[in-house]
Amino acid sequence: MEPIGGTMKLIVVDIGGTSIKSAVCENGLLKQIKETDTQAAKGGEFVVEQLIRLIHSMGQADGIGVSTAGQVDSASGMIRYANENIPGYTGMRLGEILEREFAVPAVIENDVNAAALGEAHYGAAKEIQDFLCLTYGTGVGGAIVQGGEIYRGIAGSAGEFGSMIIHGEQVTHGKKISGCYEDYASTAALVRRVRRRYPEIENGRQIFKNLELPGMRREVDAWFEEIAHGLVTVIHIFNPGCIVLGGGVMGQAFAAEAVRDLVNKRIMPSFLDVRIIPAKLGNTAGLWGAVYLIQKRLSCEGVPQ
Repeated sequence: MEPIGGTMKLIVVDIGGTSIKSAVCENGLLKQIKETDTQAAKGGEFVVEQLIRLIHSMGQADGIGVSTAGQVDSASGMIRYANENIPGYTGMRLGEILEREFAVPAVIENDVNAAALGEAHYGAAKEIQDFLCLTYGTGVGGAIVQGGEIYRGIAGSAGEFGSMIIHGEQVTHGKKISGCYEDYASTAALVRRVRRRYPEIENGRQIFKNLELPGMRREVDAWFEEIAHGLVTVIHIFNPGCIVLGGGVMGQAFAAEAVRDLVNKRIMPSFLDVRIIPAKLGNTAGLWGAVYLIQKRLSCEGVPQ
């Protein structure tokens, strides 16, 4: 499916723990792209109120597509579960809220699923029907794409690769899963380990700008090792033809190559035909996924394009 054209105007947003990205899609192009501070610590109700104000500021639209952090019931547009990054977001009926407020169709999708669909239809995986997508940021997100669509599992939450236990010795009994992949392979985990030596470092971008500092490359290489641990596991389970790696730091020229080399040394020879490629759409992947989803809904409802 090609990006929507004609006079159709779509508003798309991507809600993350740090920022809300927003854009208008017209004539197959994303316009008016901007970022707004999520202020997620103020809670889900505040985030939704801010989202409504943001959409109102962008004018009338024919449809709204939302990519968001958290587990999403895409059929109802409800947030099934969100962690403490956005307190009180769990249970929000975001689709109903937006359709009541704006009187146009709205679709809601998990951010990694949306990013995977963006890459599937407009990005790195445009010619690939079946692949896995993993993104590395505050956590580790995952999506399973089959036939160009998301495989959701029985409750719609398949692809929670970040919760794989890769350090069993760290597992404790409590509410939070410990010893899991995202505790070690997320960009946030990389920042935590670097800050033990360089407390002034605030994010992944700063780390990769300062690789010449003593010990910095060693910490990054150890992080690549953690990423490879999880990828070896999912490759042996799914036997995929392709894995797309997303997240801001994966845009670094050598990152995907370094991870690919580590993985290839550890997987069974019969699995070596897997392709590991970086995402192409960067921070707009979720927005493009939201474009695809709202376009699909409007098409199914017979709205003239």
